[in-house]
Amino acid sequence: MSAPEQLPEIDNGLLRFLTCGSVDDGKSTLIGRLLYDSKSILADTLNAIAKTSERRGMTAVDLSLLTDGLQAEREQGITIDVAYRYFSSGRRKYIVADAPGHEQYTRNMVTAASTASLAIILIDARKGVLTQTRRHSYIAHLVGIPQIVVAINKMDLVDHDAARFEEIKADYLAFAGQMGIKDVRFIPMSALNGDMIVERGDQMNWYQGPTLFEMLESAPAAHAESDERLRFPVQYVCRPQTEEYHDFRGYMGRIESGAVGVGDAVTILPAGHQSRVKEIRILDQQLQRAVAEQSVTLLLEDEIDISRGDMIVKTGEAPRVDKQLDAMLCWLGEAPLDKNRKYLLRHTTRETKMMVAGIGYRLDINSLAQNEAQQLATNDIARISLKLAQPICIDSYAENRATGAFIIIDESSNNTVGAGMIL
Repeated sequence: MSAPEQLPEIDNGLLRFLTCGSVDDGKSTLIGRLLYDSKSILADTLNAIAKTSERRGMTAVDLSLLTDGLQAEREQGITIDVAYRYFSSGRRKYIVADAPGHEQYTRNMVTAASTASLAIILIDARKGVLTQTRRHSYIAHLVGIPQIVVAINKMDLVDHDAARFEEIKADYLAFAGQMGIKDVRFIPMSALNGDMIVERGDQMNWYQGPTLFEMLESAPAAHAESDERLRFPVQYVCRPQTEEYHDFRGYMGRIESGAVGVGDAVTILPAGHQSRVKEIRILDQQLQRAVAEQSVTLLLEDEIDISRGDMIVKTGEAPRVDKQLDAMLCWLGEAPLDKNRKYLLRHTTRETKMMVAGIGYRLDINSLAQNEAQQLATNDIARISLKLAQPICIDSYAENRATGAFIIIDESSNNTVGAGMIL
């Protein structure tokens, strides 16, 4: 047997990844096995799930209980909400999201996918590629997850058959090719027994690739600030009413992408006013430079009328400011989309009323056919056009996942009924 392929060394960094797929493909067990085999479980937590497993009459610890935290989920044996878990290895830190497999909870999967840098799509080796496998794969591709790993699980139930692995791999690649997914990695595994998760095991010596844990350890980091444009949506204008800070005017928010430094020339959108950065603060600490995902307060050299929902960008790197947009939409509401109703669109820190100008097509998730549609039902994916009451500052989703995304809210119920990616 030849040696497994060697993986390149990388810098330590946070990796957000998602597990998804159809019902009972073993997503929660997989995460539990990762936590268990990487020794990321506290002793009291392990004892608690061991007792729960014993009460259920199981001879071994049910590792899926590590992520199926809601009581309703434990009673039904399914995952309903997105369960997030944090763990770390010697090389990097991880945040893993366990998305529900049932079709009616697709909205939860969309939420988890929006911030993930890698998706693990599980397939039951006995069942092969299913409709929900296709739906989750398409959503992962749609929301721009750059790395997709297809984990063909429960290989122990098909006698660790290499031919079955290759058959499912070929089926998935045919579907992925239609979607335009070019870079997919495949791995056979048994989450129940731990084969090819952290340890290789001795049942699938025909597979010469890396284990799942080795793939995660070598996955690239999400951000490269030097290649991104500054996007700083203003969340709050800070004006303390004290004698010491009488003239203080700070603009608070989270840097969604890029970086900003003291002295940088900036433009405030949508008005288009220009100024320079005078100070960057985190609490009482002053910085010379701040980067993506930091929450900071910016002070400018000029007094400009800026409010929540405005966006600060570097001069010469402005996004498009518009009241009309085209997008791919995942409809999440239980009631169908009503083209004659007004909804609320939330984009970064700005909210505005909106209406649907038209539905270009609705996607058939199985055939990927683009069908005409007059309305959208729960979990439908479609291309739509929107008209907004106020302008927003937008990039395409392919360029920027923060300023290229939005959600639609039903004002009567305050429920999130849609998630969109701007084209």
